[in-house]
Amino acid sequence: MITPVLLCGGAGTRLWPLSRQSYPKQFAQITGPESLFQQAARRFTGAGFANPLAVTGDRFRFIVTEQLAACQLDPTGVLIEPDGRNTAPAAIAAALYLHDQDPEAMMLLVPSDHAVPDAALFRKAVLQGAVAAQEGQIVTFGITPTRPETGFGWLESGPQTHPGVKSLERFIEKPDSTKAQALLQDDKNLWNAGVFLAKASVLIEAFADHAPEIHGTVKAAVHASKIDLGFCRIDPDLWSQVPEDSIDYAIMEKAKNVSVARFDGAWSDLGSWEAVWQESPHDAFGNAVTKHATAIDCKNTLLRSENEAIELVGIGLENIVAVAMPDAVMVADVSKAQSVKKAVQTLNARGAKQAVQLPVDHRPWGWFETLILADRFQVKRIHVHPGAALSLQSHVHRSEHWIVVAGTAKVTVNDEITLLSENQSIYIPLGAVHRMENPGKVPMVLIEVQTGSYLGEDDIVRYEDVYSRS
Repeated sequence: MITPVLLCGGAGTRLWPLSRQSYPKQFAQITGPESLFQQAARRFTGAGFANPLAVTGDRFRFIVTEQLAACQLDPTGVLIEPDGRNTAPAAIAAALYLHDQDPEAMMLLVPSDHAVPDAALFRKAVLQGAVAAQEGQIVTFGITPTRPETGFGWLESGPQTHPGVKSLERFIEKPDSTKAQALLQDDKNLWNAGVFLAKASVLIEAFADHAPEIHGTVKAAVHASKIDLGFCRIDPDLWSQVPEDSIDYAIMEKAKNVSVARFDGAWSDLGSWEAVWQESPHDAFGNAVTKHATAIDCKNTLLRSENEAIELVGIGLENIVAVAMPDAVMVADVSKAQSVKKAVQTLNARGAKQAVQLPVDHRPWGWFETLILADRFQVKRIHVHPGAALSLQSHVHRSEHWIVVAGTAKVTVNDEITLLSENQSIYIPLGAVHRMENPGKVPMVLIEVQTGSYLGEDDIVRYEDVYSRS
């Protein structure tokens, strides 16, 4: 059985404003009704595959489990990285974790933010590569190139070693346009998908040989990890000593037992809005337009409105990307779409919260959205999952009014517990110890009106919390 290891960290800057640090692109619905993370999890299910192992950050742990549950998948485990250290430490951490459970474990290291329309064809390529991996090879996957791409690394394949698998001659750094054009002319050259298949023991040995400092420090950090609410928390003090490096640089470019399996299907890393435009359905004029967007006399343009209350209209545009969110709008020439990172850096320098935070703030119990924020008052819409509960808490600077608009709320205020149904409300005085719960089997939605001298999210004192937050 192959365990997919889903790498789902990341800063979420390349597809801003849809993707942000608080909710990066792998968790967003970009190419369909499910997130890229969910598509990646579903891609590797069925015969030959075990349930996935996710490697993620603390702030995303409940998003990961919630999205996997929506796919009817129970993860083999969820490893919590104290902070991102690039792909090499994440890979060896997953290998050590799986090897401790099964010395013969085989793992497929997969970025969770790629688009692969033909999942069955990719599964076939992986299962074909498993024969070489069982024999001690580290199998990487090369995409048959369709253009002289300068944004990817490339692979040069050699003679065939197994059916569908060839030796890997070398990794090729991201080329300039002239070199990319030359690479495209030779069938042995492939795009590097950043997907790796190997026995966990083989990866561990490769790290011990070629990246001993990463191997030793990560091993200590993983073995000092603690289980918290079912999550495996890697030791933060030891993890802070781990060098940052990519798996390509750390071991793949040094190891001699690396092979490559070709994948002939469509693939994209969705690394820019131009890539999203390329992967989206087009009209006769090359326009990719979402439900709440309209293109008039436009050509080769991407128009996305991510809010049903915002109608985005493009008139006479050509080679333009326009993305509208409730709190931010981005407009760019398609050829400049890679520069979105600079916009995020500029907004960050100005202290604009839109640089990193979405209007919808996801929490373990559900989510909330700020509808109005003004001097001394704030209005939120709060969505609580069935059976979920917020922490028992109080506020120093604000009072709150809650109006239930859907479902049933169980509300604790000091020593009194009240059940509220639709159209009922309650007042939470400043300083009162209170809790909101959803005892029902359907989502509970309420409108919260805060009033006070300070309305920040850090004005909270927690007394009890089922999610172990401080």
